[in-house]
Amino acid sequence: MAINDLRSALELLESMPGQLLTTDTEVDPEAEVSGVYRRVGAGGTVMRPTKEGPAMLFNKVKGFDDARVAIGLLASRKRVAALLDMPEKTLGLELGKKLQETIPHELVADGEPVPAQEVVYKADDPGFDLRKLIPAPTNTPEDAGPYITMGLVSGSSPDGSMSDVTIHRLCIESENTIGMFITPGSRHIGAFFDQWKETGKDMPITISIGMDPAIYIGACFEAPTTPLGYNELQIAGAIRGEAVKVAKGLTVDETCIANAEYVIEGYLSVTETIEEDINSGTGKAMPEFPGYTGGAKLLPVINVTCVTTRTNPIMQSCIGPSHEHVSMAGLPTEASIFKMVDTAIPGRLLNVHAAPCGGGKFVAVLQFKKGAASDEGRQRNAAMLAFSAFGELKHVFLVDEDVDIFDMNDVMWAMTTRFQADVDVITIPGCHCHVLDPSNDNAMSPSIREHGIATKAIFDCTVPYSLKDRFQRSQFLEIDEDKWATELEA
Repeated sequence: MAINDLRSALELLESMPGQLLTTDTEVDPEAEVSGVYRRVGAGGTVMRPTKEGPAMLFNKVKGFDDARVAIGLLASRKRVAALLDMPEKTLGLELGKKLQETIPHELVADGEPVPAQEVVYKADDPGFDLRKLIPAPTNTPEDAGPYITMGLVSGSSPDGSMSDVTIHRLCIESENTIGMFITPGSRHIGAFFDQWKETGKDMPITISIGMDPAIYIGACFEAPTTPLGYNELQIAGAIRGEAVKVAKGLTVDETCIANAEYVIEGYLSVTETIEEDINSGTGKAMPEFPGYTGGAKLLPVINVTCVTTRTNPIMQSCIGPSHEHVSMAGLPTEASIFKMVDTAIPGRLLNVHAAPCGGGKFVAVLQFKKGAASDEGRQRNAAMLAFSAFGELKHVFLVDEDVDIFDMNDVMWAMTTRFQADVDVITIPGCHCHVLDPSNDNAMSPSIREHGIATKAIFDCTVPYSLKDRFQRSQFLEIDEDKWATELEA
Protein backbone atom coordinates (compact mmCIF):
# COMPACT_ATOMS: atom_id res chain seq x y z
CA MET A 1 0.00 0.00 0.00
CA ALA A 2 1.43 3.37 -1.06
CA ILE A 3 1.71 5.81 1.86
CA ASN A 4 1.95 9.56 1.35
CA ASP A 5 -0.07 10.99 4.24
CA LEU A 6 -1.51 10.19 7.66
CA ARG A 7 -4.71 8.69 6.26
CA SER A 8 -2.98 6.16 4.04
CA ALA A 9 -0.73 5.26 6.99
CA LEU A 10 -3.80 4.57 9.13
CA GLU A 11 -5.30 2.45 6.35
CA LEU A 12 -2.18 0.28 6.31
CA LEU A 13 -2.25 -0.18 10.08
CA GLU A 14 -5.94 -1.04 9.93
CA SER A 15 -5.08 -3.90 7.56
CA MET A 16 -2.50 -5.28 10.04
CA PRO A 17 -3.91 -7.39 12.90
CA GLY A 18 -3.48 -5.74 16.27
CA GLN A 19 -1.81 -2.53 15.02
CA LEU A 20 -4.68 -0.01 15.18
CA LEU A 21 -7.34 0.36 17.86
CA THR A 22 -10.24 2.63 16.85
CA THR A 23 -12.72 3.82 19.46
CA ASP A 24 -16.00 5.76 19.39
CA THR A 25 -15.90 6.43 23.14
CA GLU A 26 -15.67 10.18 23.67
CA VAL A 27 -12.28 11.24 24.98
CA ASP A 28 -11.35 14.45 26.80
CA PRO A 29 -8.22 16.02 25.26
CA GLU A 30 -7.30 17.34 28.71
CA ALA A 31 -5.01 14.53 29.90
CA GLU A 32 -7.38 11.66 29.04
CA VAL A 33 -5.96 10.88 25.58
CA SER A 34 -2.52 10.30 27.08
CA GLY A 35 -3.97 8.68 30.20
CA VAL A 36 -5.66 6.06 28.05
CA TYR A 37 -2.78 5.53 25.63
CA ARG A 38 -0.27 5.17 28.45
CA ARG A 39 -2.04 1.92 29.34
CA VAL A 40 -2.65 0.78 25.76
CA GLY A 41 0.71 1.17 24.06
CA ALA A 42 2.94 4.13 24.99
CA GLY A 43 6.02 2.20 26.15
CA GLY A 44 9.32 4.07 26.15
CA THR A 45 10.27 5.82 29.39
CA VAL A 46 6.63 6.33 30.46
CA MET A 47 5.96 5.45 34.11
CA ARG A 48 4.75 1.88 34.46
CA PRO A 49 2.25 0.33 33.93
CA THR A 50 2.71 0.79 30.19
CA LYS A 51 3.49 -1.50 27.27
CA GLU A 52 3.93 -1.74 23.54
CA GLY A 53 0.49 -1.89 21.96
CA PRO A 54 -1.49 -0.71 18.92
CA ALA A 55 -1.81 2.84 17.69
CA MET A 56 -5.12 4.47 18.61
CA LEU A 57 -7.64 6.57 16.73
CA PHE A 58 -10.20 8.48 18.83
CA ASN A 59 -13.23 9.26 16.67
CA LYS A 60 -15.01 11.44 19.23
CA VAL A 61 -13.15 14.25 20.97
CA LYS A 62 -14.87 16.33 23.65
CA GLY A 63 -15.40 19.88 22.46
CA PHE A 64 -14.61 19.18 18.81
CA ASP A 65 -17.40 18.04 16.50
CA ASP A 66 -15.50 17.28 13.31
CA ALA A 67 -12.04 16.27 14.53
CA ARG A 68 -10.35 13.02 15.49
CA VAL A 69 -7.10 12.32 17.35
CA ALA A 70 -4.51 9.71 16.35
CA ILE A 71 -1.71 8.70 18.70
CA GLY A 72 1.04 6.10 18.79
CA LEU A 73 1.55 5.47 15.07
CA LEU A 74 5.31 5.29 15.58
CA ALA A 75 5.28 3.79 19.10
CA SER A 76 6.48 0.40 17.85
CA ARG A 77 9.54 -0.52 15.82
CA LYS A 78 7.44 -3.16 14.06
CA ARG A 79 4.91 -0.53 12.96
CA VAL A 80 7.60 1.87 11.79
CA ALA A 81 9.15 -0.92 9.71
CA ALA A 82 5.78 -1.60 8.08
CA LEU A 83 5.05 2.09 7.51
CA LEU A 84 8.46 2.67 5.91
CA ASP A 85 8.51 -0.71 4.12
CA MET A 86 11.88 -1.62 5.65
CA PRO A 87 13.17 -4.57 7.73
CA GLU A 88 12.62 -4.09 11.46
CA LYS A 89 16.04 -5.08 12.83
CA THR A 90 18.05 -3.00 10.32
CA LEU A 91 15.83 0.08 10.11
CA GLY A 92 18.65 2.43 11.08
CA LEU A 93 21.01 0.94 8.50
CA GLU A 94 18.39 1.14 5.74
CA LEU A 95 17.62 4.75 6.62
CA GLY A 96 21.34 5.50 6.42
CA LYS A 97 21.38 4.25 2.84
CA LYS A 98 18.64 6.72 1.96
CA LEU A 99 21.02 9.56 2.77
CA GLN A 100 22.69 8.74 -0.56
CA GLU A 101 19.40 8.74 -2.50
CA THR A 102 17.80 12.01 -1.43
CA ILE A 103 15.02 13.65 -3.44
CA PRO A 104 14.35 17.37 -2.80
CA HIS A 105 10.84 18.52 -1.95
CA GLU A 106 8.69 20.10 -4.66
CA LEU A 107 6.20 22.94 -4.71
CA VAL A 108 2.73 21.87 -5.85
CA ALA A 109 1.90 23.04 -9.35
CA ASP A 110 -0.41 25.99 -9.91
CA GLY A 111 -3.99 24.79 -9.79
CA GLU A 112 -3.08 21.51 -8.11
CA PRO A 113 -5.29 20.77 -5.07
CA VAL A 114 -3.75 21.34 -1.64
CA PRO A 115 -5.54 19.03 0.82
CA ALA A 116 -4.08 20.85 3.83
CA GLN A 117 -5.85 24.05 2.75
CA GLU A 118 -9.35 22.68 2.13
CA VAL A 119 -10.73 24.61 5.12
CA VAL A 120 -9.33 28.04 6.02
CA TYR A 121 -9.59 30.05 9.27
CA LYS A 122 -7.99 33.52 9.29
CA ALA A 123 -6.87 35.06 12.58
CA ASP A 124 -8.87 38.20 11.85
CA ASP A 125 -12.08 36.18 11.40
CA PRO A 126 -14.67 36.76 14.16
CA GLY A 127 -14.37 34.16 16.92
CA PHE A 128 -10.99 32.80 15.78
CA ASP A 129 -9.58 30.70 18.62
CA LEU A 130 -6.76 28.15 18.36
CA ARG A 131 -8.05 26.36 21.44
CA LYS A 132 -11.33 25.61 19.63
CA LEU A 133 -9.75 24.76 16.27
CA ILE A 134 -6.84 22.53 17.33
CA PRO A 135 -7.70 19.50 19.54
CA ALA A 136 -4.22 19.49 21.04
CA PRO A 137 -4.12 17.23 24.12
CA THR A 138 -2.46 17.87 27.43
CA ASN A 139 -0.29 14.93 28.47
CA THR A 140 -0.93 15.22 32.22
CA PRO A 141 -3.15 17.32 34.53
CA GLU A 142 -0.03 19.36 35.42
CA ASP A 143 0.81 20.41 31.85
CA ALA A 144 1.22 24.11 31.13
CA GLY A 145 -1.51 23.83 28.53
CA PRO A 146 -2.51 21.98 25.37
CA TYR A 147 0.57 20.92 23.44
CA ILE A 148 1.20 20.30 19.77
CA THR A 149 3.69 17.43 20.04
CA MET A 150 3.80 16.34 16.39
CA GLY A 151 4.08 19.76 14.78
CA LEU A 152 6.68 20.13 12.03
CA VAL A 153 7.98 23.70 11.95
CA SER A 154 9.11 24.94 8.54
CA GLY A 155 11.36 27.99 8.40
CA SER A 156 14.04 29.63 6.30
CA SER A 157 17.01 31.96 6.66
CA PRO A 158 16.25 35.67 6.10
CA ASP A 159 17.84 35.65 2.64
CA GLY A 160 15.88 32.53 1.65
CA SER A 161 19.02 30.57 0.79
CA MET A 162 18.45 27.87 3.43
CA SER A 163 15.36 26.12 4.78
CA ASP A 164 14.73 23.46 7.39
CA VAL A 165 12.04 21.46 9.17
CA THR A 166 12.12 20.58 12.87
CA ILE A 167 9.75 19.22 15.50
CA HIS A 168 9.39 21.49 18.54
CA ARG A 169 7.52 21.67 21.83
CA LEU A 170 4.59 24.00 21.08
CA CYS A 171 2.18 25.20 23.78
CA ILE A 172 -1.08 26.90 22.81
CA GLU A 173 -1.18 29.93 25.11
CA SER A 174 -4.18 31.96 23.88
CA GLU A 175 -6.65 32.28 21.05
CA ASN A 176 -3.88 33.37 18.65
CA THR A 177 -0.49 32.73 20.31
CA ILE A 178 1.76 29.71 20.75
CA GLY A 179 4.90 29.41 22.86
CA MET A 180 7.75 27.63 21.06
CA PHE A 181 10.59 25.83 22.87
CA ILE A 182 13.89 25.76 20.96
CA THR A 183 16.55 23.46 22.42
CA PRO A 184 19.64 25.69 22.74
CA GLY A 185 22.26 25.16 20.06
CA SER A 186 20.84 22.02 18.49
CA ARG A 187 18.09 23.06 16.08
CA HIS A 188 18.67 24.74 12.74
CA ILE A 189 15.37 26.59 13.00
CA GLY A 190 16.96 28.17 16.07
CA ALA A 191 19.98 29.24 14.00
CA PHE A 192 17.69 30.85 11.44
CA PHE A 193 15.77 32.55 14.26
CA ASP A 194 19.01 34.10 15.51
CA GLN A 195 19.60 35.47 12.01
CA TRP A 196 16.09 36.94 11.94
CA LYS A 197 16.77 38.63 15.28
CA GLU A 198 19.66 40.47 13.66
CA THR A 199 17.29 41.84 11.00
CA GLY A 200 14.74 42.96 13.60
CA LYS A 201 11.96 41.28 11.62
CA ASP A 202 9.72 38.45 12.86
CA MET A 203 10.35 35.04 11.30
CA PRO A 204 7.60 33.56 9.08
CA ILE A 205 6.92 29.90 9.88
CA THR A 206 4.36 27.19 9.31
CA ILE A 207 3.51 24.23 11.54
CA SER A 208 2.30 21.10 9.74
CA ILE A 209 0.54 18.41 11.79
CA GLY A 210 -0.59 14.91 10.79
CA MET A 211 1.63 13.59 7.99
CA ASP A 212 3.34 10.66 6.32
CA PRO A 213 5.52 8.91 8.96
CA ALA A 214 8.50 9.18 6.59
CA ILE A 215 8.42 12.96 7.03
CA TYR A 216 8.51 12.70 10.83
CA ILE A 217 11.39 10.19 10.80
CA GLY A 218 13.39 12.13 8.23
CA ALA A 219 12.91 15.41 10.09
CA CYS A 220 14.66 14.01 13.17
CA PHE A 221 18.07 13.62 11.52
CA GLU A 222 20.54 16.07 13.02
CA ALA A 223 24.02 17.49 12.50
CA PRO A 224 26.65 16.44 11.60
CA THR A 225 24.71 14.03 9.38
CA THR A 226 22.49 16.90 8.22
CA PRO A 227 24.40 20.21 8.44
CA LEU A 228 22.90 23.70 8.55
CA GLY A 229 20.86 24.33 5.42
CA TYR A 230 20.14 20.65 4.79
CA ASN A 231 16.36 20.31 4.51
CA GLU A 232 15.43 16.88 5.88
CA LEU A 233 12.36 16.63 3.64
CA GLN A 234 14.74 15.24 1.03
CA ILE A 235 15.28 12.17 3.24
CA ALA A 236 11.54 11.53 3.31
CA GLY A 237 11.63 11.86 -0.47
CA ALA A 238 14.28 9.16 -0.63
CA ILE A 239 12.26 6.84 1.63
CA ARG A 240 9.19 7.15 -0.59
CA GLY A 241 11.02 7.41 -3.90
CA GLU A 242 9.25 10.66 -4.76
CA ALA A 243 9.40 14.28 -3.71
CA VAL A 244 7.45 15.55 -0.71
CA LYS A 245 4.92 18.08 -1.97
CA VAL A 246 4.86 21.46 -0.25
CA ALA A 247 2.53 24.42 -0.72
CA LYS A 248 2.88 28.15 -0.20
CA GLY A 249 1.38 29.55 2.97
CA LEU A 250 -1.72 31.70 2.57
CA THR A 251 -0.60 34.45 4.97
CA VAL A 252 3.18 33.98 5.35
CA ASP A 253 6.09 33.63 2.96
CA GLU A 254 6.88 30.05 3.92
CA THR A 255 5.84 26.59 2.76
CA CYS A 256 3.89 23.82 4.47
CA ILE A 257 3.35 20.12 3.85
CA ALA A 258 0.65 20.01 1.18
CA ASN A 259 -1.23 16.97 2.47
CA ALA A 260 -0.94 17.64 6.22
CA GLU A 261 -4.10 17.41 8.33
CA TYR A 262 -3.54 20.81 9.98
CA VAL A 263 -1.32 23.76 9.12
CA ILE A 264 -0.77 26.73 11.42
CA GLU A 265 0.77 29.85 9.88
CA GLY A 266 2.33 32.72 11.77
CA TYR A 267 5.35 34.75 12.77
CA LEU A 268 7.90 33.81 15.42
CA SER A 269 8.44 37.10 17.22
CA VAL A 270 12.00 38.33 17.70
CA THR A 271 10.89 40.53 20.62
CA GLU A 272 7.89 38.93 22.37
CA THR A 273 8.25 36.20 24.97
CA ILE A 274 5.80 34.41 27.25
CA GLU A 275 6.00 32.31 30.40
CA GLU A 276 5.16 28.79 29.21
CA ASP A 277 2.91 28.09 32.21
CA ILE A 278 1.14 31.45 32.18
CA ASN A 279 -2.23 29.68 32.20
CA SER A 280 -1.48 26.95 34.74
CA GLY A 281 1.09 28.39 37.12
CA THR A 282 2.41 24.88 37.83
CA GLY A 283 6.01 25.68 36.94
CA LYS A 284 5.90 22.63 34.67
CA ALA A 285 5.74 22.24 30.92
CA MET A 286 4.99 18.69 29.71
CA PRO A 287 6.52 15.20 29.99
CA GLU A 288 9.72 14.98 27.95
CA PHE A 289 11.51 11.97 26.48
CA PRO A 290 13.74 11.17 29.51
CA GLY A 291 10.57 10.38 31.49
CA TYR A 292 10.39 13.56 33.57
CA THR A 293 8.21 16.63 33.19
CA GLY A 294 10.21 19.56 31.88
CA GLY A 295 10.22 22.86 33.70
CA ALA A 296 8.28 25.76 32.20
CA LYS A 297 10.47 28.19 30.25
CA LEU A 298 10.34 31.74 28.99
CA LEU A 299 9.50 31.13 25.33
CA PRO A 300 9.44 33.15 22.13
CA VAL A 301 5.90 33.76 20.88
CA ILE A 302 4.34 32.66 17.60
CA ASN A 303 1.65 35.13 16.54
CA VAL A 304 -0.72 33.00 14.50
CA THR A 305 -2.18 34.45 11.31
CA CYS A 306 -4.08 31.49 9.90
CA VAL A 307 -5.09 27.86 10.42
CA THR A 308 -5.90 25.56 7.50
CA THR A 309 -7.10 21.97 7.65
CA ARG A 310 -8.30 19.05 5.63
CA THR A 311 -12.01 18.31 5.78
CA ASN A 312 -12.72 16.40 9.02
CA PRO A 313 -9.07 16.64 10.09
CA ILE A 314 -7.15 14.17 12.24
CA MET A 315 -4.98 15.63 14.98
CA GLN A 316 -1.80 13.59 15.40
CA SER A 317 -0.20 13.56 18.84
CA CYS A 318 2.31 11.64 20.91
CA ILE A 319 3.25 11.20 24.56
CA GLY A 320 6.61 12.88 25.16
CA PRO A 321 8.37 9.93 26.86
CA SER A 322 6.68 7.22 24.76
CA HIS A 323 8.28 4.77 22.36
CA GLU A 324 7.08 7.10 19.61
CA HIS A 325 9.89 9.47 20.57
CA VAL A 326 12.29 6.51 20.62
CA SER A 327 11.39 5.81 17.00
CA MET A 328 11.58 9.39 15.78
CA ALA A 329 14.83 10.26 17.54
CA GLY A 330 16.40 6.82 17.76
CA LEU A 331 16.23 5.62 14.16
CA PRO A 332 18.06 8.67 12.77
CA THR A 333 20.54 8.24 15.64
CA GLU A 334 21.20 4.64 14.58
CA ALA A 335 21.65 5.69 10.95
CA SER A 336 24.02 8.54 11.85
CA ILE A 337 26.19 6.44 14.16
CA PHE A 338 26.45 3.56 11.69
CA LYS A 339 27.33 5.91 8.83
CA MET A 340 30.17 7.59 10.72
CA VAL A 341 31.62 4.42 12.27
CA ASP A 342 31.42 2.34 9.10
CA THR A 343 33.15 5.11 7.17
CA ALA A 344 36.05 5.14 9.63
CA ILE A 345 36.16 1.41 10.53
CA PRO A 346 34.51 -0.38 7.59
CA GLY A 347 32.95 -3.79 8.03
CA ARG A 348 33.28 -4.08 11.81
CA LEU A 349 30.13 -2.43 13.13
CA LEU A 350 27.24 -4.81 12.43
CA ASN A 351 24.30 -2.89 13.84
CA VAL A 352 23.22 -0.11 16.21
CA HIS A 353 20.24 0.21 18.53
CA ALA A 354 19.22 3.49 20.14
CA ALA A 355 17.65 1.81 23.16
CA PRO A 356 14.22 2.80 24.51
CA CYS A 357 15.65 3.29 28.02
CA GLY A 358 17.50 6.33 26.66
CA GLY A 359 14.50 7.74 24.84
CA GLY A 360 16.26 7.17 21.52
CA LYS A 361 18.90 9.79 22.35
CA PHE A 362 20.91 8.94 25.47
CA VAL A 363 21.81 5.23 25.10
CA ALA A 364 23.17 3.30 22.13
CA VAL A 365 24.10 -0.37 21.86
CA LEU A 366 26.78 -1.10 19.26
CA GLN A 367 27.23 -4.62 17.91
CA PHE A 368 30.89 -4.92 16.93
CA LYS A 369 32.72 -7.83 15.31
CA LYS A 370 36.39 -8.40 16.03
CA GLY A 371 37.74 -10.38 13.10
CA ALA A 372 41.39 -10.39 14.14
CA ALA A 373 43.64 -9.57 17.07
CA SER A 374 44.36 -6.22 15.42
CA ASP A 375 40.71 -5.27 15.90
CA GLU A 376 41.09 -5.21 19.69
CA GLY A 377 40.47 -1.65 20.86
CA ARG A 378 38.72 -0.57 17.68
CA GLN A 379 35.38 -1.17 19.37
CA ARG A 380 36.21 1.68 21.78
CA ASN A 381 37.18 3.89 18.86
CA ALA A 382 33.73 3.12 17.44
CA ALA A 383 32.12 4.29 20.66
CA MET A 384 34.01 7.58 20.56
CA LEU A 385 32.94 8.07 16.95
CA ALA A 386 29.35 7.48 18.07
CA PHE A 387 29.67 10.33 20.56
CA SER A 388 30.98 12.53 17.73
CA ALA A 389 28.10 11.55 15.47
CA PHE A 390 25.49 12.31 18.09
CA GLY A 391 26.43 14.81 20.78
CA GLU A 392 23.38 14.12 22.97
CA LEU A 393 24.43 10.49 23.44
CA LYS A 394 25.41 9.74 27.04
CA HIS A 395 26.08 5.98 27.32
CA VAL A 396 27.38 3.47 24.77
CA PHE A 397 27.24 -0.29 25.34
CA LEU A 398 29.60 -2.37 23.19
CA VAL A 399 28.64 -6.01 22.59
CA ASP A 400 29.76 -8.92 20.41
CA GLU A 401 27.99 -10.32 17.37
CA ASP A 402 26.26 -13.08 19.37
CA VAL A 403 24.27 -10.59 21.49
CA ASP A 404 20.78 -9.43 20.50
CA ILE A 405 21.09 -5.64 20.74
CA PHE A 406 17.29 -5.25 20.71
CA ASP A 407 16.89 -7.32 23.88
CA MET A 408 18.21 -5.36 26.85
CA ASN A 409 18.13 -8.55 28.94
CA ASP A 410 20.69 -9.99 26.52
CA VAL A 411 22.75 -6.80 26.68
CA MET A 412 22.69 -6.94 30.49
CA TRP A 413 23.70 -10.63 30.28
CA ALA A 414 26.75 -9.59 28.28
CA MET A 415 27.50 -6.89 30.84
CA THR A 416 27.17 -9.41 33.67
CA THR A 417 29.39 -12.11 32.16
CA ARG A 418 31.81 -10.19 29.91
CA PHE A 419 32.42 -6.92 31.73
CA GLN A 420 34.64 -5.85 34.62
CA ALA A 421 34.06 -2.33 35.88
CA ASP A 422 37.68 -1.58 36.77
CA VAL A 423 38.89 -2.07 33.18
CA ASP A 424 35.80 -1.96 30.95
CA VAL A 425 34.14 1.34 31.83
CA ILE A 426 35.62 4.42 30.16
CA THR A 427 34.41 7.81 31.36
CA ILE A 428 34.70 11.12 29.54
CA PRO A 429 33.81 13.98 31.92
CA GLY A 430 32.89 17.54 31.08
CA CYS A 431 30.97 16.84 27.85
CA HIS A 432 27.85 18.66 26.79
CA CYS A 433 24.93 16.24 26.55
CA HIS A 434 21.29 17.36 27.04
CA VAL A 435 19.61 19.86 29.32
CA LEU A 436 16.53 17.64 29.75
CA ASP A 437 18.49 14.98 31.67
CA PRO A 438 18.03 16.14 35.29
CA SER A 439 21.17 14.30 36.39
CA ASN A 440 23.32 16.55 34.18
CA ASP A 441 23.62 19.08 36.95
CA ASN A 442 26.14 20.26 39.56
CA ALA A 443 23.80 18.97 42.28
CA MET A 444 24.62 15.45 41.07
CA SER A 445 28.36 15.87 40.54
CA PRO A 446 30.81 18.66 41.43
CA SER A 447 32.53 18.03 38.08
CA ILE A 448 29.53 19.54 36.27
CA ARG A 449 29.98 23.29 35.90
CA GLU A 450 26.86 24.07 33.89
CA HIS A 451 23.49 22.32 33.66
CA GLY A 452 23.50 20.06 30.62
CA ILE A 453 27.10 18.91 31.06
CA ALA A 454 27.57 15.17 31.62
CA THR A 455 30.13 12.44 32.02
CA LYS A 456 29.75 10.25 28.97
CA ALA A 457 30.54 6.58 29.51
CA ILE A 458 31.50 3.56 27.42
CA PHE A 459 30.61 0.12 28.77
CA ASP A 460 32.78 -2.35 26.88
CA CYS A 461 30.94 -5.66 27.16
CA THR A 462 32.88 -7.32 24.36
CA VAL A 463 35.10 -10.34 24.93
CA PRO A 464 38.85 -9.72 24.40
CA TYR A 465 39.75 -11.30 21.08
CA SER A 466 42.35 -13.54 22.71
CA LEU A 467 39.69 -15.01 25.04
CA LYS A 468 36.88 -15.64 22.53
CA ASP A 469 37.17 -19.43 22.84
CA ARG A 470 36.29 -19.21 26.53
CA PHE A 471 33.06 -17.27 25.94
CA GLN A 472 31.10 -19.45 23.52
CA ARG A 473 27.36 -19.47 24.20
CA SER A 474 25.59 -22.79 24.50
CA GLN A 475 24.56 -23.97 21.04
CA PHE A 476 21.09 -25.47 20.67
CA LEU A 477 19.64 -27.64 17.94
CA GLU A 478 18.56 -25.73 14.84
CA ILE A 479 15.02 -27.01 14.29
CA ASP A 480 12.94 -27.46 11.16
CA GLU A 481 10.90 -24.25 11.27
CA ASP A 482 8.37 -25.49 8.71
CA LYS A 483 7.67 -28.61 10.79
CA TRP A 484 7.01 -26.51 13.90
CA ALA A 485 5.43 -23.50 12.16
CA THR A 486 2.10 -23.70 14.04
CA GLU A 487 3.76 -23.99 17.42
CA LEU A 488 6.25 -21.19 16.68
CA GLU A 489 3.44 -18.90 15.52
CA ALA A 490 1.58 -19.53 18.79
